[in-house]
This record gives sequence, C-alpha cells and structure tokens, in this order.
Amino acid sequence: MSVDIGASKQKYEPNVVPLCDILLVLLIIFMVITPVMQKGIDVKLPETQQAGEGGGGDSRGIVLTLESDRTVKINQDQVEMTLLENTLRDLYQTRTDKTIFIRADETLNYQDVLRIIDIAKGAGIEVLGVIPERYKSGN
Repeated sequence: MSVDIGASKQKYEPNVVPLCDILLVLLIIFMVITPVMQKGIDVKLPETQQAGEGGGGDSRGIVLTLESDRTVKINQDQVEMTLLENTLRDLYQTRTDKTIFIRADETLNYQDVLRIIDIAKGAGIEVLGVIPERYKSGN
C-alpha cells in the first residue's frame, strides 16, 4: 500500500515493525500470566486403608443417619435429638480423627439436614462428610 503525495512522486509505506513488536510482547505477557491466573478448589480425597492395617476403634468411621421420621441413629444406635450434641461430644472426646459421615432420607427437607450439621459442628467435629447416595429409610 503506497500513497502518492502530489508532485513529489515519493511513496510512503506504513511501518509495521513496531506493531509486530508490541503484539509479540503482549503475547509473551499473556503466556506468562495465564498459568498463574488459573483458579480452582482444593479437594481432599479420602484415604483408604488396607484390611490388615492398624485397626483399632479410633479408625472406624462414624455414620450419623437421619431417618424419614426425624429419628437420629449413630452407627445404627438410636439417639434422642435433644441428647445428640452431648452424645457426639462424648463420642469424639477421645478420638483423634474428628470425622463424621451424614446420611439422610431423601424425603427430608434440607433444613433438617442442616440442623444435624450444625449440631455436629457444635459438638466439635472438624470434618463432615455427606454421603451422596440416595437413602430411603427402612432399606
């Protein structure tokens, strides 16, 4: 592309070298910054134990089940809702692993499950897992 200016027969062409330099610098900057800007969430995966390893009562997981009639069971032992926090506090007082798994009937409202989670957190449980499988009371 050239431009004629009147009588002087000189041809002027745009200089694209600075434009290419700027584009290359921007490309390098984005290539360096993009891996740093990637965000995500940290996921703590459960660790598995072999059948012959360490055993003991402390390594056994505790499952808190909320039935459709709003009764609470801790590993198949029924507990009164009013005594749940004290029972959990006593149960976890000597344990080093303060993890509990919560399972609830699929027909219950979410607020009932949240109430159980609040009670468990109030009892000093640090790690709370929710069992994602569908659960129907009596099965």
